[in-house]
Amino acid sequence: MLSSLLRASLFFATNLAAGLPAAVAAMKTELVFRGITSGFYGALTEAFREAEPPWAAALTVMLLLPVANHSVELLVHWIRGTQKLLPSILASVILTAFSTLFNFYVMRRGVLIVGSGRHSLGKDLLHLPRLGFDFVTWVPRYFIRRASKRVDSGRPDGD
Repeated sequence: MLSSLLRASLFFATNLAAGLPAAVAAMKTELVFRGITSGFYGALTEAFREAEPPWAAALTVMLLLPVANHSVELLVHWIRGTQKLLPSILASVILTAFSTLFNFYVMRRGVLIVGSGRHSLGKDLLHLPRLGFDFVTWVPRYFIRRASKRVDSGRPDGD
């Protein structure tokens, strides 16, 4: 549901330059497409949440799943006659790269899953602000930890 609404809004905004009827048509097309496919791609992302090593699983869900997803999306919008097709798909691909990585991140932490260990959507939504902050600060925190380890390993014993 969240993916469908977000992406439909993206297609609406991208196609607004072609006129309101074009924007509404692109939005409706994306709502239907995402309504049909989001659960499938979400389940595939969830299937990788326990894969090891995590970096390889993250690359897989960030690259391979979007290629499959956007190939079909491109075909659907091309058949439908979406006016701003290339900018719409490009914006959708960029959104997918980040949203899939975020979903993978939170799913590895037991949020937004439907399998064993799941919680209600309401409870999951309560965890999202903290996980969102953790997600966007993960890279800086990683480099700070690495720098701290280098400093600690350079100290003589007893310090």
